[in-house]
Amino acid sequence: MLRYSMLSAYKIKRIILCFCEDITASSASKLLRINRNTINLYYNHFRRLIFQQSFEANSRDFGVFELDESYFGARRVRGKRGRGAAGKTPVFGLLKRDGKVFVSIVQNCSKEELMPIIQGKILEGSEIHTDGWSAYKGLILNGYNCYRVFHSANDFARGKVT
Repeated sequence: MLRYSMLSAYKIKRIILCFCEDITASSASKLLRINRNTINLYYNHFRRLIFQQSFEANSRDFGVFELDESYFGARRVRGKRGRGAAGKTPVFGLLKRDGKVFVSIVQNCSKEELMPIIQGKILEGSEIHTDGWSAYKGLILNGYNCYRVFHSANDFARGKVT
């Protein structure tokens, strides 16, 4: 796609920068003085490339992984933060150290929701680093070497953190 573009390499790099900075297509269009549909075309192309680089659909991997869940949504919503916040979308992520990333939108961050994803992506015997969220309690029983940190006790790193 980029090979046959009518845009200069400089403009394409600026579009990539806007994409990485999470600037909307409309705002990027105004900043760069490029048609919004062109920006959307590039943004969608970047998203496809990111998706292709994530874990293959049915592959399981062995190694050292980091797991965490997060909540995404509007910044200015007043009320509860984190788990249980209204209007937030729960997202679960797996990072293989020095490797690939897998991210999935989940209904909730319960053990029943997360364990099938973990078991579908990580082979038993792998090393897993995660926080103290209760959904991760069963990892050792499922054959994983699990290192947990408890942020509530001002614990932010344990074991091999490189």
